[in-house]
Amino acid sequence: MKKTQLPSKREIVPTSTDAAAKARTVFTDEFKRKAVLRMRAGGQTVTDLAAELGVRRKLLYEWAKKFDEQSPGEAFRSPGRPQAGELSEVEQLRRDLANAREELAILKKLDAYLTRQKK
Repeated sequence: MKKTQLPSKREIVPTSTDAAAKARTVFTDEFKRKAVLRMRAGGQTVTDLAAELGVRRKLLYEWAKKFDEQSPGEAFRSPGRPQAGELSEVEQLRRDLANAREELAILKKLDAYLTRQKK
């Protein structure tokens, strides 16, 4: 089994939004994963790690819980519209069907118009 390399202290850097616009910091998925890995490594207490990373201790536990409950790729997904590669097959087929129906409606209108022009 491949051993997971733990991130160094320097690798974990939060990405924060403009402080004037928002009062809270938004952490990347990668930051959360690395923080959970460091928490699980047990090299330091959760309180010390939280202070070092600039987050609440409770937040680290919440991230760890999400990490345990969901698959690692899904644990820290951001809300919003998924990327095209992430759409499920059913969602993609529904979009394709809607596009095909729209094209059919346009072609029917064109056929009716051309038929009227012939007469």
